Amino acid sequence: MNASFPVDRRPLAVVIATPRGFCAGVDRAIEIVERALVRYGPPVYVRHEIVHNRFVVDGLKAKGAVFVEELRDVPDGVPLIFSAHGVPKSVPQEATARGLNWLDATCPLVSKVHREAERQITAGNHILFIGHAGHPEVIGTFGQVPEGSMSLIETIDDAERVNPPTGAGLAYLTQTTLSVDDTSAIIATLRSRFPDIVAPKAEDICYATSNRQAAVKEIAPRCQLVLVLGAPNSSNSMRLVEVAERSGTAGRLIERACDLDPAWLDAVETIGITAGASAPEELVREVIDKLGEWRNVQEEELITARETITFKLPRQLTD
Repeated sequence: MNASFPVDRRPLAVVIATPRGFCAGVDRAIEIVERALVRYGPPVYVRHEIVHNRFVVDGLKAKGAVFVEELRDVPDGVPLIFSAHGVPKSVPQEATARGLNWLDATCPLVSKVHREAERQITAGNHILFIGHAGHPEVIGTFGQVPEGSMSLIETIDDAERVNPPTGAGLAYLTQTTLSVDDTSAIIATLRSRFPDIVAPKAEDICYATSNRQAAVKEIAPRCQLVLVLGAPNSSNSMRLVEVAERSGTAGRLIERACDLDPAWLDAVETIGITAGASAPEELVREVIDKLGEWRNVQEEELITARETITFKLPRQLTD
């Protein structure tokens, strides 16, 4: 406890959002690395962070996982895993050409977007892809189709200004971890400009992203502050902070309990807590325990949805 901060035993209501934390795609990706370590023995190489959470990555490093950004950093003869965010087609092609034993931990819902992108290109459509430049999922999706066949849309302004190829049919797809509200506004703009634009067969924003944002919308009006457990490079976690703030409540992204500042609790009677899809539950408990050192915590869980989805593991790890 911070010795300079006196203990304040006033009640602090802590409203915990459910669903929160790990989604099925993250559970699957982490299990792939853990099973690969058991089956093949360390080291197991992983291209990019398996999920965007330092605590998770450090835990896997301690077990023998080695994280790299490029295939050139992967030695011959070691197992290789692609992260949950997906990779361009060229990456597994290069890995195969090198004779590497690779496993794909891409979230199946991201893979669904990849397949839809291929279908739209086959149908002769140019794709307007709604997402954030530089995000691994966006890079991976653009890498599924020929160069120049997709245009990136990040904002409503982009949607208003984009000039797709003359005479081309149009379709739109989205990154799976976007703000539901922002994306809806961008899609509305695209549909207004291009009435014949083809929508994806199913919603691209994943169930976990939508559920976690909906849960924050429920808890935020009751709170003076919402804490989001997640990493700065986690798109879905950053969106949760934005959702809280748009609900009129201050939102703060933290990675661990050590990031908490007791001064944030001044004039706060009710605090909300949630976690991005890459943040483990033990970090949520760590934060609640830390708050309990400063205030008389009274917990309440607010459940807005139940998640029962699971995804199969690669055959190489189940045979």
